[in-house]
Amino acid sequence: MDGTLKDNDLSHVVNADKAHVWHHLVQHKPFETNDPRIIIEGKGMRVWDQNGKEYIDAVSGAVWTVNVGYGRERIANAVHANLMKMCYFANAAGNVPGALYAEKLIDKMPGMSRVYFTNSGSEANEKAFKMIRQIAHKKYGGKKHKILYRDRDYHGSTLAAMSAGGQDERNMQYGPFAPGFVRVPHCMEYRKDELGLGHLSGRDFGIAAANQIEDVILKEGPDTVGALCLEPVTAGGGVITPPEGYWERVQEICKQYDILLHIDEVVCGIGRTGTHWFGYQHYGIKPDFVTMAKGVASGYAAIACMVTTEEIFDLFKADASDKLDHFRDISTFGGCTAGPAAALENMAIIEEEGLLENCTAMGERMMGNLQALMEKHEVIGDVRGKGLFLGCELVKDRDTKEPVDEADITAIVGDCGAQGVIIGSANRSVPGRNNVIAFSPALIATADDIDAITNAVDNALTKVFG
Repeated sequence: MDGTLKDNDLSHVVNADKAHVWHHLVQHKPFETNDPRIIIEGKGMRVWDQNGKEYIDAVSGAVWTVNVGYGRERIANAVHANLMKMCYFANAAGNVPGALYAEKLIDKMPGMSRVYFTNSGSEANEKAFKMIRQIAHKKYGGKKHKILYRDRDYHGSTLAAMSAGGQDERNMQYGPFAPGFVRVPHCMEYRKDELGLGHLSGRDFGIAAANQIEDVILKEGPDTVGALCLEPVTAGGGVITPPEGYWERVQEICKQYDILLHIDEVVCGIGRTGTHWFGYQHYGIKPDFVTMAKGVASGYAAIACMVTTEEIFDLFKADASDKLDHFRDISTFGGCTAGPAAALENMAIIEEEGLLENCTAMGERMMGNLQALMEKHEVIGDVRGKGLFLGCELVKDRDTKEPVDEADITAIVGDCGAQGVIIGSANRSVPGRNNVIAFSPALIATADDIDAITNAVDNALTKVFG
Protein backbone atom coordinates (compact mmCIF):
# COMPACT_ATOMS: atom_id res chain seq x y z
CA MET A 1 0.00 0.00 0.00
CA ASP A 2 1.08 3.61 -0.42
CA GLY A 3 0.48 4.28 3.27
CA THR A 4 -2.58 6.51 3.03
CA LEU A 5 -4.82 3.97 4.75
CA LYS A 6 -2.34 1.67 6.46
CA ASP A 7 -2.48 3.34 9.86
CA ASN A 8 -6.18 4.10 9.84
CA ASP A 9 -8.65 2.24 12.03
CA LEU A 10 -11.16 0.71 9.62
CA SER A 11 -13.33 -1.00 12.23
CA HIS A 12 -16.15 1.47 11.69
CA VAL A 13 -16.07 0.81 7.92
CA VAL A 14 -16.21 -2.93 8.50
CA ASN A 15 -19.09 -2.58 10.98
CA ALA A 16 -21.01 -0.30 8.62
CA ASP A 17 -20.54 -2.79 5.81
CA LYS A 18 -21.74 -5.70 7.94
CA ALA A 19 -24.76 -3.74 9.13
CA HIS A 20 -25.93 -2.18 5.88
CA VAL A 21 -24.32 -3.46 2.64
CA TRP A 22 -25.92 -6.28 0.67
CA HIS A 23 -23.05 -7.80 -1.31
CA HIS A 24 -23.33 -9.37 -4.74
CA LEU A 25 -23.31 -13.16 -5.21
CA VAL A 26 -22.58 -13.75 -1.52
CA GLN A 27 -24.28 -15.78 1.22
CA HIS A 28 -24.27 -13.42 4.20
CA LYS A 29 -24.85 -15.92 7.01
CA PRO A 30 -21.09 -16.28 7.65
CA PHE A 31 -20.86 -12.52 8.23
CA GLU A 32 -22.77 -12.96 11.47
CA THR A 33 -19.55 -14.30 13.00
CA ASN A 34 -16.89 -13.22 10.47
CA ASP A 35 -16.02 -9.99 8.75
CA PRO A 36 -16.63 -9.44 5.03
CA ARG A 37 -13.57 -8.71 2.93
CA ILE A 38 -13.24 -5.04 2.03
CA ILE A 39 -10.77 -4.10 -0.69
CA ILE A 40 -9.40 -0.70 0.27
CA GLU A 41 -6.68 0.01 -2.26
CA GLY A 42 -5.31 -1.11 -5.61
CA LYS A 43 -2.11 -0.40 -7.53
CA GLY A 44 -1.30 -2.06 -10.84
CA MET A 45 -2.11 -5.77 -10.40
CA ARG A 46 -2.18 -5.67 -6.58
CA VAL A 47 -5.00 -4.97 -4.14
CA TRP A 48 -5.06 -4.75 -0.33
CA ASP A 49 -7.86 -5.63 2.09
CA GLN A 50 -8.81 -4.00 5.39
CA ASN A 51 -6.24 -6.12 7.22
CA GLY A 52 -3.41 -4.93 5.01
CA LYS A 53 -3.10 -8.29 3.22
CA GLU A 54 -1.74 -7.95 -0.30
CA TYR A 55 -3.14 -9.95 -3.22
CA ILE A 56 -2.30 -10.39 -6.88
CA ASP A 57 -5.65 -9.88 -8.58
CA ALA A 58 -5.89 -12.59 -11.25
CA VAL A 59 -9.51 -11.79 -12.13
CA SER A 60 -9.37 -8.01 -12.72
CA GLY A 61 -11.75 -6.85 -10.01
CA ALA A 62 -13.32 -10.30 -9.54
CA VAL A 63 -15.39 -10.10 -12.74
CA TRP A 64 -13.06 -9.46 -15.71
CA THR A 65 -13.22 -5.68 -15.53
CA VAL A 66 -10.04 -3.76 -14.59
CA ASN A 67 -8.20 -4.37 -17.86
CA VAL A 68 -5.53 -1.66 -17.46
CA GLY A 69 -4.93 -2.20 -13.75
CA TYR A 70 -5.50 -0.06 -10.67
CA GLY A 71 -4.34 3.45 -9.83
CA ARG A 72 -4.42 5.04 -13.29
CA GLU A 73 -4.22 8.73 -12.42
CA ARG A 74 -4.77 9.92 -15.98
CA ILE A 75 -8.16 8.20 -16.11
CA ALA A 76 -9.18 9.68 -12.76
CA ASN A 77 -8.08 13.14 -13.93
CA ALA A 78 -10.03 12.85 -17.18
CA VAL A 79 -13.16 11.85 -15.27
CA HIS A 80 -12.71 14.75 -12.81
CA ALA A 81 -12.24 17.29 -15.60
CA ASN A 82 -15.37 16.18 -17.43
CA LEU A 83 -17.48 16.05 -14.28
CA MET A 84 -16.52 19.62 -13.43
CA LYS A 85 -17.35 20.86 -16.92
CA MET A 86 -20.50 18.81 -17.64
CA CYS A 87 -21.36 15.86 -15.44
CA TYR A 88 -24.60 14.74 -17.03
CA PHE A 89 -27.30 15.50 -19.53
CA ALA A 90 -29.75 12.91 -20.84
CA ASN A 91 -28.42 11.33 -24.00
CA ALA A 92 -31.30 12.70 -26.03
CA ALA A 93 -28.60 15.34 -26.45
CA GLY A 94 -24.95 14.56 -26.99
CA ASN A 95 -21.84 15.32 -24.97
CA VAL A 96 -18.19 15.85 -25.91
CA PRO A 97 -16.55 12.67 -24.51
CA GLY A 98 -19.47 10.57 -25.74
CA ALA A 99 -19.07 11.77 -29.33
CA LEU A 100 -15.28 11.41 -29.26
CA TYR A 101 -15.38 7.93 -27.74
CA ALA A 102 -18.02 6.72 -30.20
CA GLU A 103 -15.78 7.88 -33.05
CA LYS A 104 -12.72 6.15 -31.58
CA LEU A 105 -14.63 2.96 -30.81
CA ILE A 106 -16.16 2.67 -34.28
CA ASP A 107 -12.68 3.07 -35.75
CA LYS A 108 -11.83 -0.24 -34.04
CA MET A 109 -14.92 -2.01 -35.38
CA PRO A 110 -15.03 -2.14 -39.20
CA GLY A 111 -18.59 -2.59 -40.43
CA MET A 112 -20.18 -1.03 -37.35
CA SER A 113 -21.25 2.61 -37.20
CA ARG A 114 -23.54 3.53 -34.27
CA VAL A 115 -23.06 3.51 -30.48
CA TYR A 116 -25.90 3.48 -27.94
CA PHE A 117 -24.60 4.31 -24.44
CA THR A 118 -25.93 2.50 -21.38
CA ASN A 119 -24.65 1.80 -17.85
CA SER A 120 -24.28 -2.01 -17.68
CA GLY A 121 -23.82 -5.10 -19.79
CA SER A 122 -27.25 -6.40 -18.85
CA GLU A 123 -28.82 -3.18 -20.04
CA ALA A 124 -26.77 -3.09 -23.24
CA ASN A 125 -28.03 -6.56 -24.10
CA GLU A 126 -31.61 -5.57 -23.33
CA LYS A 127 -31.32 -2.64 -25.75
CA ALA A 128 -30.32 -5.05 -28.50
CA PHE A 129 -33.19 -7.37 -27.58
CA LYS A 130 -35.65 -4.47 -27.76
CA MET A 131 -34.30 -3.37 -31.14
CA ILE A 132 -34.62 -6.93 -32.45
CA ARG A 133 -38.23 -7.10 -31.26
CA GLN A 134 -39.04 -3.70 -32.76
CA ILE A 135 -37.50 -4.74 -36.08
CA ALA A 136 -39.70 -7.84 -35.99
CA HIS A 137 -42.76 -5.58 -35.84
CA LYS A 138 -41.46 -3.05 -38.39
CA LYS A 139 -40.47 -5.63 -41.02
CA TYR A 140 -42.21 -8.91 -40.23
CA GLY A 141 -45.54 -8.10 -38.64
CA GLY A 142 -44.16 -9.12 -35.24
CA LYS A 143 -43.66 -12.74 -36.26
CA LYS A 144 -39.85 -12.91 -36.48
CA HIS A 145 -39.42 -12.12 -32.78
CA LYS A 146 -37.67 -15.13 -31.25
CA ILE A 147 -34.16 -14.69 -29.90
CA LEU A 148 -31.89 -17.73 -29.71
CA TYR A 149 -29.25 -18.00 -26.98
CA ARG A 150 -26.70 -20.68 -26.17
CA ASP A 151 -26.45 -23.16 -23.35
CA ARG A 152 -23.84 -22.00 -20.77
CA ASP A 153 -23.71 -18.41 -22.10
CA TYR A 154 -24.57 -15.50 -19.81
CA HIS A 155 -26.00 -12.14 -20.86
CA GLY A 156 -26.90 -10.39 -17.63
CA SER A 157 -28.99 -10.43 -14.49
CA THR A 158 -32.16 -8.56 -15.42
CA LEU A 159 -35.20 -10.69 -16.14
CA ALA A 160 -35.00 -10.28 -19.91
CA ALA A 161 -31.26 -10.97 -19.90
CA MET A 162 -31.86 -14.03 -17.73
CA SER A 163 -34.48 -15.16 -20.22
CA ALA A 164 -31.52 -15.45 -22.59
CA GLY A 165 -29.36 -17.04 -19.92
CA GLY A 166 -27.86 -20.46 -20.50
CA GLN A 167 -26.82 -20.97 -16.88
CA ASP A 168 -29.71 -22.74 -15.19
CA GLU A 169 -28.45 -22.45 -11.63
CA ARG A 170 -28.27 -18.66 -11.93
CA ASN A 171 -31.87 -18.64 -13.13
CA MET A 172 -33.35 -20.89 -10.44
CA GLN A 173 -36.14 -19.26 -8.36
CA TYR A 174 -36.27 -16.14 -10.57
CA GLY A 175 -38.82 -17.25 -13.17
CA PRO A 176 -41.11 -17.10 -14.97
CA PHE A 177 -39.08 -15.49 -17.70
CA ALA A 178 -39.92 -13.53 -20.83
CA PRO A 179 -41.33 -15.61 -23.70
CA GLY A 180 -39.71 -15.89 -27.09
CA PHE A 181 -36.19 -16.85 -25.98
CA VAL A 182 -35.02 -20.27 -27.23
CA ARG A 183 -31.89 -22.19 -26.22
CA VAL A 184 -29.37 -23.75 -28.61
CA PRO A 185 -26.63 -26.25 -27.58
CA HIS A 186 -23.17 -25.25 -26.36
CA CYS A 187 -20.07 -25.82 -28.49
CA MET A 188 -17.58 -27.23 -25.95
CA GLU A 189 -15.52 -29.94 -27.60
CA TYR A 190 -14.37 -31.28 -24.23
CA ARG A 191 -18.02 -32.13 -23.47
CA LYS A 192 -18.95 -33.16 -27.03
CA ASP A 193 -20.49 -36.43 -25.82
CA GLU A 194 -23.27 -34.34 -24.24
CA LEU A 195 -24.13 -33.13 -27.74
CA GLY A 196 -24.15 -36.58 -29.34
CA LEU A 197 -21.04 -35.58 -31.30
CA GLY A 198 -18.45 -37.68 -29.52
CA HIS A 199 -17.31 -39.24 -32.80
CA LEU A 200 -16.19 -35.88 -34.22
CA SER A 201 -13.29 -33.56 -33.50
CA GLY A 202 -11.69 -30.35 -34.71
CA ARG A 203 -13.34 -28.60 -37.65
CA ASP A 204 -15.81 -31.44 -38.21
CA PHE A 205 -17.03 -31.03 -34.64
CA GLY A 206 -17.20 -27.24 -34.95
CA ILE A 207 -19.38 -27.39 -38.05
CA ALA A 208 -21.62 -30.06 -36.53
CA ALA A 209 -22.02 -28.02 -33.32
CA ALA A 210 -23.08 -25.00 -35.39
CA ASN A 211 -25.48 -27.17 -37.37
CA GLN A 212 -27.28 -27.94 -34.12
CA ILE A 213 -28.24 -24.26 -34.08
CA GLU A 214 -29.74 -24.73 -37.53
CA ASP A 215 -31.71 -27.70 -36.21
CA VAL A 216 -33.30 -25.45 -33.57
CA ILE A 217 -34.08 -22.79 -36.16
CA LEU A 218 -35.83 -25.31 -38.39
CA LYS A 219 -37.76 -26.71 -35.45
CA GLU A 220 -38.94 -23.25 -34.34
CA GLY A 221 -39.57 -22.06 -37.90
CA PRO A 222 -37.08 -19.68 -39.58
CA ASP A 223 -39.86 -17.14 -40.12
CA THR A 224 -40.20 -16.81 -36.32
CA VAL A 225 -36.50 -16.41 -35.42
CA GLY A 226 -35.19 -12.85 -35.41
CA ALA A 227 -31.76 -13.08 -33.81
CA LEU A 228 -29.03 -15.25 -32.37
CA CYS A 229 -27.20 -13.96 -29.28
CA LEU A 230 -23.82 -15.52 -28.43
CA GLU A 231 -20.64 -14.82 -26.50
CA PRO A 232 -17.57 -15.16 -28.78
CA VAL A 233 -15.91 -17.08 -25.96
CA THR A 234 -18.25 -18.32 -23.23
CA ALA A 235 -17.19 -16.77 -19.92
CA GLY A 236 -18.78 -17.81 -16.62
CA GLY A 237 -20.25 -20.94 -18.17
CA GLY A 238 -16.80 -22.51 -18.24
CA VAL A 239 -14.43 -20.41 -20.39
CA ILE A 240 -15.38 -22.18 -23.62
CA THR A 241 -13.44 -21.30 -26.76
CA PRO A 242 -15.23 -22.05 -30.03
CA PRO A 243 -13.96 -24.95 -32.15
CA GLU A 244 -12.52 -24.43 -35.61
CA GLY A 245 -15.21 -24.00 -38.26
CA TYR A 246 -17.91 -23.07 -35.75
CA TRP A 247 -18.21 -19.34 -36.29
CA GLU A 248 -17.88 -19.58 -40.05
CA ARG A 249 -20.85 -21.93 -40.15
CA VAL A 250 -22.84 -19.82 -37.65
CA GLN A 251 -22.44 -16.80 -39.93
CA GLU A 252 -23.66 -18.82 -42.93
CA ILE A 253 -26.71 -20.01 -41.00
CA CYS A 254 -27.67 -16.48 -39.93
CA LYS A 255 -27.35 -15.22 -43.49
CA GLN A 256 -29.32 -18.14 -44.92
CA TYR A 257 -32.29 -17.64 -42.60
CA ASP A 258 -32.23 -13.82 -42.35
CA ILE A 259 -31.31 -13.89 -38.66
CA LEU A 260 -29.58 -10.97 -36.95
CA LEU A 261 -26.34 -11.84 -35.14
CA HIS A 262 -25.84 -10.30 -31.70
CA ILE A 263 -22.36 -10.75 -30.18
CA ASP A 264 -22.04 -10.23 -26.42
CA GLU A 265 -18.53 -8.85 -25.79
CA VAL A 266 -19.18 -7.78 -22.20
CA VAL A 267 -16.29 -9.98 -21.01
CA CYS A 268 -14.23 -10.51 -24.18
CA GLY A 269 -14.21 -6.92 -25.41
CA ILE A 270 -11.52 -4.22 -25.25
CA GLY A 271 -8.51 -6.48 -25.61
CA ARG A 272 -9.22 -9.30 -23.17
CA THR A 273 -8.59 -12.02 -25.78
CA GLY A 274 -5.40 -10.43 -27.15
CA THR A 275 -4.34 -9.33 -30.67
CA HIS A 276 -7.74 -7.78 -31.50
CA TRP A 277 -9.93 -5.31 -29.68
CA PHE A 278 -12.85 -7.75 -29.63
CA GLY A 279 -13.25 -11.48 -29.36
CA TYR A 280 -15.41 -11.78 -32.47
CA GLN A 281 -12.64 -10.26 -34.58
CA HIS A 282 -10.58 -13.45 -34.21
CA TYR A 283 -13.19 -15.37 -36.20
CA GLY A 284 -14.13 -13.20 -39.19
CA ILE A 285 -17.62 -12.52 -37.86
CA LYS A 286 -19.77 -9.71 -39.26
CA PRO A 287 -22.26 -8.98 -36.46
CA ASP A 288 -25.38 -6.84 -36.51
CA PHE A 289 -25.12 -5.97 -32.81
CA VAL A 290 -22.14 -5.93 -30.46
CA THR A 291 -22.58 -5.26 -26.74
CA MET A 292 -19.79 -4.44 -24.29
CA ALA A 293 -19.24 -3.20 -20.73
CA LYS A 294 -16.65 -4.31 -18.09
CA GLY A 295 -13.32 -3.42 -19.75
CA VAL A 296 -14.68 -0.42 -21.67
CA ALA A 297 -13.46 1.89 -18.89
CA SER A 298 -11.70 -0.73 -16.75
CA GLY A 299 -14.09 -0.04 -13.88
CA TYR A 300 -13.07 3.61 -13.47
CA ALA A 301 -16.60 4.70 -14.38
CA ALA A 302 -19.85 2.96 -15.25
CA ILE A 303 -20.31 2.60 -18.99
CA ALA A 304 -21.62 0.04 -21.45
CA CYS A 305 -22.31 0.24 -25.17
CA MET A 306 -24.63 -1.35 -27.68
CA VAL A 307 -23.01 -0.98 -31.11
CA THR A 308 -24.76 -1.65 -34.40
CA THR A 309 -24.61 -1.07 -38.13
CA GLU A 310 -25.91 1.79 -40.24
CA GLU A 311 -28.33 -0.66 -41.86
CA ILE A 312 -29.94 -1.36 -38.49
CA PHE A 313 -29.85 2.33 -37.55
CA ASP A 314 -31.64 3.32 -40.75
CA LEU A 315 -34.59 1.08 -39.88
CA PHE A 316 -35.39 3.41 -36.97
CA LYS A 317 -35.63 6.63 -38.98
CA ALA A 318 -37.53 5.52 -42.04
CA ASP A 319 -40.70 7.55 -41.38
CA ALA A 320 -40.39 10.67 -39.23
CA SER A 321 -44.18 11.14 -39.34
CA ASP A 322 -44.71 7.83 -37.51
CA LYS A 323 -44.44 8.44 -33.77
CA LEU A 324 -43.53 4.78 -33.21
CA ASP A 325 -40.83 4.63 -35.87
CA HIS A 326 -37.78 5.54 -33.75
CA PHE A 327 -36.19 3.60 -30.88
CA ARG A 328 -38.30 4.77 -27.93
CA ASP A 329 -35.84 4.02 -25.17
CA ILE A 330 -33.63 5.77 -22.66
CA SER A 331 -30.79 4.72 -20.38
CA THR A 332 -30.63 7.36 -17.67
CA PHE A 333 -26.94 7.01 -16.88
CA GLY A 334 -26.07 6.62 -20.55
CA GLY A 335 -25.95 10.41 -20.37
CA CYS A 336 -23.08 10.56 -17.88
CA THR A 337 -19.82 12.00 -19.20
CA ALA A 338 -17.62 10.11 -16.74
CA GLY A 339 -17.98 6.81 -18.62
CA PRO A 340 -16.86 7.89 -22.08
CA ALA A 341 -14.20 10.17 -20.60
CA ALA A 342 -12.72 7.20 -18.76
CA ALA A 343 -13.15 4.96 -21.80
CA LEU A 344 -11.16 7.35 -24.01
CA GLU A 345 -8.20 7.28 -21.64
CA ASN A 346 -8.55 3.54 -21.14
CA MET A 347 -8.31 2.94 -24.89
CA ALA A 348 -5.38 5.34 -25.20
CA ILE A 349 -3.48 3.46 -22.48
CA ILE A 350 -4.05 0.14 -24.24
CA GLU A 351 -2.72 1.61 -27.49
CA GLU A 352 0.24 3.52 -26.05
CA GLU A 353 1.45 0.67 -23.84
CA GLY A 354 0.94 -2.07 -26.43
CA LEU A 355 -1.40 -3.99 -24.16
CA LEU A 356 -3.07 -5.98 -26.93
CA GLU A 357 0.33 -7.41 -27.79
CA ASN A 358 1.19 -7.93 -24.12
CA CYS A 359 -2.11 -9.72 -23.58
CA THR A 360 -1.29 -12.10 -26.42
CA ALA A 361 2.23 -12.78 -25.15
CA MET A 362 1.26 -13.18 -21.49
CA GLY A 363 -1.75 -15.26 -22.49
CA GLU A 364 0.55 -17.65 -24.32
CA ARG A 365 2.81 -17.83 -21.28
CA MET A 366 -0.09 -18.52 -18.95
CA MET A 367 -1.53 -21.15 -21.28
CA GLY A 368 1.87 -22.86 -21.34
CA ASN A 369 2.10 -22.74 -17.55
CA LEU A 370 -1.39 -24.20 -17.14
CA GLN A 371 -0.67 -26.97 -19.66
CA ALA A 372 2.44 -27.81 -17.65
CA LEU A 373 0.26 -28.03 -14.54
CA MET A 374 -2.06 -30.34 -16.47
CA GLU A 375 0.84 -32.72 -17.02
CA LYS A 376 1.57 -32.65 -13.29
CA HIS A 377 -1.95 -32.78 -11.87
CA GLU A 378 -4.36 -35.50 -13.08
CA VAL A 379 -7.26 -33.47 -11.74
CA ILE A 380 -6.93 -30.98 -14.60
CA GLY A 381 -9.02 -32.41 -17.40
CA ASP A 382 -8.89 -29.52 -19.83
CA VAL A 383 -7.19 -26.13 -20.23
CA ARG A 384 -8.75 -23.58 -22.56
CA GLY A 385 -9.01 -19.88 -23.28
CA LYS A 386 -7.76 -17.02 -25.42
CA GLY A 387 -5.44 -14.18 -24.48
CA LEU A 388 -5.62 -13.41 -20.77
CA PHE A 389 -8.96 -15.16 -20.47
CA LEU A 390 -8.32 -18.76 -19.42
CA GLY A 391 -9.79 -21.63 -17.47
CA CYS A 392 -8.99 -25.11 -16.17
CA GLU A 393 -11.73 -27.72 -15.88
CA LEU A 394 -11.13 -30.04 -12.94
CA VAL A 395 -12.34 -33.64 -13.02
CA LYS A 396 -12.18 -36.67 -10.74
CA ASP A 397 -11.26 -38.94 -13.63
CA ARG A 398 -9.96 -37.94 -17.05
CA ASP A 399 -11.62 -40.86 -18.78
CA THR A 400 -15.11 -40.37 -17.37
CA LYS A 401 -14.69 -36.57 -17.08
CA GLU A 402 -16.70 -36.64 -13.86
CA PRO A 403 -16.50 -33.11 -12.42
CA VAL A 404 -14.86 -32.51 -9.07
CA ASP A 405 -17.15 -31.38 -6.28
CA GLU A 406 -17.87 -27.68 -6.13
CA ALA A 407 -16.48 -27.70 -2.59
CA ASP A 408 -13.10 -28.64 -4.06
CA ILE A 409 -13.22 -25.62 -6.36
CA THR A 410 -14.02 -23.45 -3.35
CA ALA A 411 -11.04 -24.94 -1.55
CA ILE A 412 -8.71 -24.17 -4.47
CA VAL A 413 -9.91 -20.57 -4.64
CA GLY A 414 -9.58 -20.24 -0.88
CA ASP A 415 -6.05 -21.65 -0.77
CA CYS A 416 -4.89 -19.37 -3.56
CA GLY A 417 -6.38 -16.45 -1.61
CA ALA A 418 -4.45 -17.51 1.48
CA GLN A 419 -1.31 -17.43 -0.67
CA GLY A 420 -2.18 -13.89 -1.76
CA VAL A 421 -3.61 -14.62 -5.20
CA ILE A 422 -7.27 -14.00 -6.10
CA ILE A 423 -8.54 -16.37 -8.79
CA GLY A 424 -12.05 -16.97 -10.13
CA SER A 425 -14.31 -19.94 -10.63
CA ALA A 426 -17.54 -20.99 -12.25
CA ASN A 427 -20.04 -20.92 -9.41
CA ARG A 428 -23.80 -21.13 -9.11
CA SER A 429 -23.94 -21.31 -12.90
CA VAL A 430 -24.47 -24.76 -14.45
CA PRO A 431 -25.79 -27.50 -12.14
CA GLY A 432 -23.15 -30.16 -11.66
CA ARG A 433 -20.70 -28.32 -13.88
CA ASN A 434 -19.29 -25.64 -11.57
CA ASN A 435 -15.86 -27.23 -11.82
CA VAL A 436 -13.80 -24.62 -13.66
CA ILE A 437 -11.22 -22.28 -12.15
CA ALA A 438 -10.87 -19.07 -14.16
CA PHE A 439 -8.26 -16.41 -14.76
CA SER A 440 -8.42 -12.94 -16.27
CA PRO A 441 -5.46 -10.90 -15.01
CA ALA A 442 -5.10 -7.31 -16.18
CA LEU A 443 -3.61 -6.75 -19.62
CA ILE A 444 -0.58 -5.18 -17.91
CA ALA A 445 0.47 -8.54 -16.40
CA THR A 446 4.18 -9.38 -16.47
CA ALA A 447 5.84 -12.76 -16.77
CA ASP A 448 6.54 -12.67 -13.02
CA ASP A 449 2.84 -11.99 -12.34
CA ILE A 450 1.76 -14.89 -14.53
CA ASP A 451 4.24 -17.25 -12.91
CA ALA A 452 3.17 -16.20 -9.42
CA ILE A 453 -0.48 -16.90 -10.28
CA THR A 454 0.16 -20.36 -11.71
CA ASN A 455 2.57 -21.23 -8.90
CA ALA A 456 -0.20 -20.49 -6.41
CA VAL A 457 -2.55 -22.74 -8.36
CA ASP A 458 0.08 -25.48 -8.38
CA ASN A 459 0.40 -25.24 -4.61
CA ALA A 460 -3.35 -25.22 -4.10
CA LEU A 461 -3.91 -28.26 -6.32
CA THR A 462 -1.22 -30.13 -4.44
CA LYS A 463 -2.74 -29.24 -1.09
CA VAL A 464 -6.34 -30.07 -2.01
CA PHE A 465 -5.80 -33.11 -4.25
CA GLY A 466 -2.29 -34.31 -3.38
